[in-house]
Amino acid sequence: MWDGKTYQGKHAPLITNDLFQAVQDVFRGHNHSKYRKHDFAFGGLLRCAYDDCRVTAERKKDRYVYYRCTGHRGKCDLPRFREADLALRLGQLLQDIYVPDNVLQSLQSAFKEDHCRTETWRRQERERLQRRLAGVRSRMDQAYLDKLEGKISEEFWQRKTTEWQQEEQQILLALQGMEQVSPDRALTASRILELANKAHSLYVTQKPSEQAKLLKIALLNCSIDAVTLYPTYRKPFELIFRAAKTKDWSGREDLNLRPPGPELRQNTLSCWLACSSLRVESTVLHGIRQLLFPSCSQLREVRP
Repeated sequence: MWDGKTYQGKHAPLITNDLFQAVQDVFRGHNHSKYRKHDFAFGGLLRCAYDDCRVTAERKKDRYVYYRCTGHRGKCDLPRFREADLALRLGQLLQDIYVPDNVLQSLQSAFKEDHCRTETWRRQERERLQRRLAGVRSRMDQAYLDKLEGKISEEFWQRKTTEWQQEEQQILLALQGMEQVSPDRALTASRILELANKAHSLYVTQKPSEQAKLLKIALLNCSIDAVTLYPTYRKPFELIFRAAKTKDWSGREDLNLRPPGPELRQNTLSCWLACSSLRVESTVLHGIRQLLFPSCSQLREVRP
């Protein structure tokens, strides 16, 4: 080719066309990895407790999956774990955040009552603000008529109008804030507790890939040595873990799970609503909804 034009060559080819195509096939083959990429269920979930390296996985005989330390900081004492054995150990972490059925039922009942009280308060507060707004506007209208009839001075009218307008704006802002949709703390806390109640039973029925999704909802990170797991739970589940460990679901050590009376239920509610006041990532809430309501996973979610 010369100057944009193709000319027929006069020299004999140095190689045959078949050889040329064979070489091109080899070149194209170099662009593909000779190793297959595997998606291991618990990959990226664990770190080695001995040297803080990541725990990686490898497949042996194209059948068995083993997890081991990457060894980036040198030889490590962490043994290899078969995926099935590791899954059993990780499942215990979800057993450790189990909320008993009777506690879950009591808390959900308390959340429902709190929601009713909150809605009653919101309605009463909205009505109070609306009455106050009507009163301010009525005073402004009456004062304007008094100014026109000469009953009050211009200076008094201007001063009081400024005060009333400021009060009017404050009331409107308060009403606007009440109309804005806010996250339902009781619903969020209830779903978190419900997942903690069902987490382990869900876990043992799932494949490793689904088990990993469930673990990532509850865990922030986790280290492992030869015999022990060292989990760090996400904030809401950390609160549940502490309560499950001490068997104290009320926030008071002397209650020891006695049948809840009115004062106990209020203390319990205050404790567990703190769970939902902590920041919960939207992805975590989405995962909780999918696990608790799998039949609705294809429906459009309402963002909490």
